[in-house]
Parts: sequence; C-alpha cells; structure tokens
Amino acid sequence: MIRNTLVAMLLPPGSLLLVALCGFAVARRRPILARSLVVFALAALYLLSTQYVADSLLQALEGSPQDPLNNHAGAGQAIVVLGAGTYFSAPEYGTPTVNAVGLARLRYAAHLHRVTRKPILVSGGSPEGAPTGEATHMQAVLRRDFQVPVKWIEDRSRTTLENAQLSHRILSAAGVRTVYLVTHAWHMPRARLAFESEGFVVIPAATGYATRFRLTLLDFLPGARALRDSSTFCREVIGIGWYRLQFAIARWI
Repeated sequence: MIRNTLVAMLLPPGSLLLVALCGFAVARRRPILARSLVVFALAALYLLSTQYVADSLLQALEGSPQDPLNNHAGAGQAIVVLGAGTYFSAPEYGTPTVNAVGLARLRYAAHLHRVTRKPILVSGGSPEGAPTGEATHMQAVLRRDFQVPVKWIEDRSRTTLENAQLSHRILSAAGVRTVYLVTHAWHMPRARLAFESEGFVVIPAATGYATRFRLTLLDFLPGARALRDSSTFCREVIGIGWYRLQFAIARWI
C-alpha cells in the first residue's frame, strides 16, 4: 500500500498538481519561480493529455515489434502469461473474472499455444487481498472461452518481480528455462528485466502495441485516455528504474 501510494504521487496528474501547488506556495516570496512552476505543470499536463504524445512515449518504451516465432533464442519451452488485474463481481457473469487488459493477453496466449503447442503457465495473485488469485480466473477464461489448457498456475504473486520469482520456482522444477513471455508491449521491458534476473531466457511475446490508423486533430486535443496512457509510461519507467536499483544493490551486498 505504501509503495503504491508513493508511485501514485509520482505519476501524472498527481505529480503535476503537486508542482503547481508548490508554485502557489512560493508565489509571494518567489513570483518568477512560482509562475515557472505553474506554467510547467500546465504545459506538461496538456502534452501528456494528448494522444500523440502518449502514443509516442509508449512506442519509445515498446520498441520495434518482434515475432516470437522468429528469434535467435530458438523455440520456447513454455508460455508464461502475466495477469493484469481482476474484474471484481462482474455482474454479467455472476463471478469475478479477468479485466479487459488481461483478456487481451489471454487471447494472444491462446493464439500462441495453438501455433506452438507449448504448455501454458498463468501468473497472477491478488494484490487487493481477494480470496481467489487472478491466475485462477485466467485459467477459467482460457479453458472456457478459448478451449486452451493450462498446465501450471502461479496465484501468489503481487508484483511483476514476484511473477518472475514464483514462476521460476514452478518452471525450474519442470526443467523449463526458455519461455515465451506474454504481456502488453508497454509492460514487456520491465517484465523481461524481472524474468531475466531469475535466469530465464525470455522470448518476448508482446501484445497491445500503441498503434493508430491515421493522425488527426483529435490526437492533439487533451483527453482522459491519453493521460492514462502517459501515466502508464511513467509508471513503467519508474518501475524499470526501481528494479535496476534493487538488482544493483543486491550485487553490491
């Protein structure tokens, strides 16, 4: 909870509101600095709220798309799918299930399984403290909606790093070292970093790239979706930096 609160304070729009508040706080003593802070906060808020900037940031994070079936690492031994959250209660289904982001990952994992015939591990616990881990809902969706079997369930992880650590315990016992890692393209750099730190050979199998049909005037107008995407970029950059710091400290100790 403390970690999530600190991260939320660093993400837009919260971080930019704090910058603006700092500007108002020093307005009497440092008027030039105050105006600079407020202008910076408003300009950054506008830019991060445009889809053009948000997509550009995500695309820089995602890198060039790669075909997981055509890579230098050879064939993967298993498919690992990372959870993305739970759709609680879900009145239309009468039970909790995966959310829309997680469903996109499962759809691609099912496609990859049909092509490769490799076994699947689903990974996701319950960071919110629900009695059922997300991996259980992921397994149900793959079996019921995609007619795809799940061989392993990892349902205790709360973070991407724990996804990697707990998945390694399961897969290493099965002799699996090379995996197709399924997650969103914007999440892949951090996820790959975590899984490689556990000794996996990772074949990125990303989905949900930031693409568009064409550029229009709407891409330069502020919108809530763009601000969400920019916030996603900032969260991932912070997460990558935090993981690298943890790994560096672990090497020094």
